[in-house]
Amino acid sequence: MINTLSRLLSGTPLSLSDQQKQQLVDYVALLHKWNKAYNLTSVRDPEQMLVRHILDSIVVSPYLQGERFIDVGTGPGLPGIPLAIVMPQAHFTLLDSLGKRVRFLRQVQHELGLANITPVQSRVEAFPAVPPFDGVISRAFASLSDMLSWCHHLPGGQGRFYALKGVLPTEELTALPAGFALEQSHPLQVPGLDGERHLVILRRDAAH
Repeated sequence: MINTLSRLLSGTPLSLSDQQKQQLVDYVALLHKWNKAYNLTSVRDPEQMLVRHILDSIVVSPYLQGERFIDVGTGPGLPGIPLAIVMPQAHFTLLDSLGKRVRFLRQVQHELGLANITPVQSRVEAFPAVPPFDGVISRAFASLSDMLSWCHHLPGGQGRFYALKGVLPTEELTALPAGFALEQSHPLQVPGLDGERHLVILRRDAAH
């Protein structure tokens, strides 16, 4: 698995330590083990998890600005746990409303020794952002307008919303609620993955 991960990483600009690679592989092993009982992901094959969960999450790391992030609707910790492993200087709050997923996240935190994650069971609209976050991250969570409506209270004034998407959601971008604007969008190259991936970065509109 380490060899497969190293080969996949060679197709990205990312450079990881042996310890980080080991943690990512250990996370996949935990995901695979707990998946049978907890049904955490529809991806069953660990090698596919490396591509569709690990690489798909960490390719956005060069675009994240700040040190405090919240991963909303994190599920089994995606993209928050892979990002926390490759960005040890940043802290990630992992938010999910399902207790079994949060129990899994706490187990991962314990077994991998991740000091820079905080698993939280809460609905996103009920979660107080004190202090506010530098970035709100979501992957396969909701439409952009739903994300902004549920998460608008989470980032600080300069905070960003980072949405991990497949094809560029052109219709969603034209329907952004008032007060928010597209800052950037980036096509993402995920080695071994068919299909498009985009990172959409939104911010509060300075005019509002």
